[in-house]
Amino acid sequence: MTTYDRPFGRHFEDFEVGDIYKHWPGKTITEADDHLFCMITMNHHPLHTNVWFAENEAPQGRNVVVGNLVYSLVLGLSVPDVSGSAIANLEIETLQHPKPSYHGDTIYAETRVLEKKLTSKGDRGIVKVETKGINQRGEEVCYFVRKVMVWTRETAPARGRPYDTDAVWAEPTP
Repeated sequence: MTTYDRPFGRHFEDFEVGDIYKHWPGKTITEADDHLFCMITMNHHPLHTNVWFAENEAPQGRNVVVGNLVYSLVLGLSVPDVSGSAIANLEIETLQHPKPSYHGDTIYAETRVLEKKLTSKGDRGIVKVETKGINQRGEEVCYFVRKVMVWTRETAPARGRPYDTDAVWAEPTP
C-alpha cells in the first residue's frame, strides 16, 4: 500500500526562474459571491450591487465584480502552487485590473517565477512571482507581482495532523 500526501505549496528549491504554474481549477464568480464580498468589506458602491444603477448609469452597462474579490480569488487560486508552504507573503509590488470582471465570469490563474534569492539565514528564501487572472474569454482581468518567503526543503517543518495517522486505517481489534 502507498500513502500519498498531497503537496500544498513549494519549498525554495522547487522554484525555478521562468517556470509557469497553471493553477486549477478556475472559479465562476456569481452575483451572490460579489454581493457577499462587498458587504463583508463594506463596499456599498452601486456599480457592484445595484442592477438598475449599473444598467442605467455605469459606463459598463452592467454590474462589475469588485476588484478586491477578483484579486483575492486569483491569489487564492495560486496558493496551492506558490505560497501554501510560505512563511510569509512579504510584498505586493503591483496590482492591476486591465479589464473588468462580470457576474458569471470564470476566472483562471497562472503564475510565473521571476526571481529567487536565499536569505542570509540560509534556511529560507524569497521568491518573486507574477500572477495573472484570465477569464473564460482569454482576457487578463487581474495582474500582480508579489514576494513570498518560503522554507528550504531541509528546514521546513513537517506537516502533521492532530490525530494518530497510523490508527486511521488500522484494522479494528475485536
